[in-house]
Amino acid sequence: MNPIELFKISPVVPVVVLERVEDAVPLANALLEGGVEIMEITLRSDVAIESIKAISHLVPKMQVGAGTVINADDLIRVRDAGGKFCFSPGISDALIASALELKMPFIPGVATASEVMMALNAGIMACKLFPATAVGGVALLKGFSGPFPQMHFCPTGGVSLENMNDFLSLPNVDCVGGSWIVPQSLVRNGEFEKITELCREALKKAD
Repeated sequence: MNPIELFKISPVVPVVVLERVEDAVPLANALLEGGVEIMEITLRSDVAIESIKAISHLVPKMQVGAGTVINADDLIRVRDAGGKFCFSPGISDALIASALELKMPFIPGVATASEVMMALNAGIMACKLFPATAVGGVALLKGFSGPFPQMHFCPTGGVSLENMNDFLSLPNVDCVGGSWIVPQSLVRNGEFEKITELCREALKKAD
């Protein structure tokens, strides 16, 4: 799938930090049970790559990718693990070139008009606004809609159940990224059924 198609899978993309590989498959199944078929596993832990590999092999229905991708080595590791896409907190010429070379669906993080222009000039039509609420949130995205009507956004950072519809109501926002839907405490305690309920709650509110 290309990034725009990925954005259309779910109005909420869970942003996941995993501490144990053994939690990866149960979590993926819990998200699917709640109606969410995409998940971003951030490369902030030592088990992230192995978790992506486990999910890609054992839960093929889940579109699993990586977050916090910052260099070419990260892209290669995610691709080799079976990851379907990569989110980055920022954007650079080197990362764009590596993603194109590896044919990896790549969603860079942007926070300014200049960065959006950089993405567009590279043929990238889908970006992550990050950290969304800190850099201007809804007001910034409304401002971007004038000069960049063709760009699709996934705001991440500070997005919650309470404010997600403020973002999703915008014509240039296809989905939001959020960690509230996968609290680490629930994952740590194996309370996956509660994560399923959080997914259902979010999707119902997003309708």
